[in-house]
Amino acid sequence: MKLCHLKRWFLFALTAVVLCHYLLPQFAIAAGNDKPVESLRGPAPLSEEKKAPALKKFPKERELLDLNYVGQPPLIPHSIRGYKITANDNRCLHCHSWDNAISSGATRIGISHFRDRDGRVLADVSPSRYFCTQCHVPQINAKPLVPNTFEPVESLKTP
Repeated sequence: MKLCHLKRWFLFALTAVVLCHYLLPQFAIAAGNDKPVESLRGPAPLSEEKKAPALKKFPKERELLDLNYVGQPPLIPHSIRGYKITANDNRCLHCHSWDNAISSGATRIGISHFRDRDGRVLADVSPSRYFCTQCHVPQINAKPLVPNTFEPVESLKTP
């Protein structure tokens, strides 16, 4: 790249940063918000390292919650802190694989996890389903981050 192109790119980037810093909060106020847009970091300046929030307390074991819709990934009824899922090892499969589920007393992996994207049956867990925590999360009693008005389909039926 020529030096003049680098200078133009730098000036463009600098202008964009300045405009975002000064104009975006004003647009938020003009759009009807009472206060400017805040960062997820809160009011802490970038130069300050913010302390991480306390870890949520997971119960040791819980009853499985009912599913709200067909195909909903079940929630994990135990803590998975410290579990590692890498390309070479999946801690979940130590208990939930078809070979180990009976002896460990764990729920078996669903048959859907043994199909590829085209619906072909595989001999082992599909690579697209191997990283369990993409869909499954631990159950915990925590305040919802956003309001939820979801209702299961049965509640929509007229009596």
